[in-house]
Amino acid sequence: MADKQISLPAKLINGGIAGLIGVTCVFPIDLAKTRLQNQQNGQRMYSSMSDCLLKTIRSEGYFGMYRGAAVNLTLVTPEKAIKLAANDFFRYQLSKDGQKLTLLKEMLAGCGAGTCQVIVTTPMEMLKIQLQDAGRIAAQKKILAAQAQLSAQGGTQPSVEAAAAPRPTATQLTRDLLRSRGIAGLYKGLGATLLRDVPFSIVYFPLFANLNQLGRPASEEKSPFYVSFLAGCVAGSAAAVAVNPCDGQCQGHSRGHAQGWGGRQASPARVLTCTPTRSGEDQTPVPAARRQ
Repeated sequence: MADKQISLPAKLINGGIAGLIGVTCVFPIDLAKTRLQNQQNGQRMYSSMSDCLLKTIRSEGYFGMYRGAAVNLTLVTPEKAIKLAANDFFRYQLSKDGQKLTLLKEMLAGCGAGTCQVIVTTPMEMLKIQLQDAGRIAAQKKILAAQAQLSAQGGTQPSVEAAAAPRPTATQLTRDLLRSRGIAGLYKGLGATLLRDVPFSIVYFPLFANLNQLGRPASEEKSPFYVSFLAGCVAGSAAAVAVNPCDGQCQGHSRGHAQGWGGRQASPARVLTCTPTRSGEDQTPVPAARRQ
């Protein structure tokens, strides 16, 4: 039987509420994932997710775990609304013959939903990753500056700690990108985001629908809440594991395009030994000891 249609306002409200709750619950884990993916072998600061969260709390406070959350909380409602509404729309269009959707059609509906959502997720991911990674980069700069100062003073402990550089805000990042690259600058890395979000939706939506259907009692029209909740957890976990390599690629593209070094992804060593400049300006590495 064709899926029943739910009104568009109900989809927007459901998607928005679900997205806000989801971001609030899992954002610290997402921050740890971003920082673990962005660090490289030569400059490893974190050994595990728990180590990353503990060091973040110690250096940035409890709310440091929610750095960049404002961007997600602002954009998650339209993102989830677009994805859920698009999936329902494509499922409805593909089941107009009144027959139950085949697995292929369910995957096509998920593909359409994932393609539509990147309108919001591409700029959201770029800004979020920059804000999440700011703490890691600031800590690395602080360590390198201290080492350079020790070397310059012949091993004597530095008496004055280097002042921490101000961390960027989402507004500043957006303004800089729009000024230097226009609207297209917010959509750099679109291909990498598509490579992550489309397969995720292709796996998630059909798996959730079938697991939810399996748990529905024969005497009821809808599955109980706990069945839908468990189906969502299993489907989300499976989809996340499947696209994790693509997610790492997406993180690299978003970070590299937004950092302003001519669109190239900057390694931690380059971040620590170069003076940040806007695209097109002098990018010659300057050792930290010479800049003091």
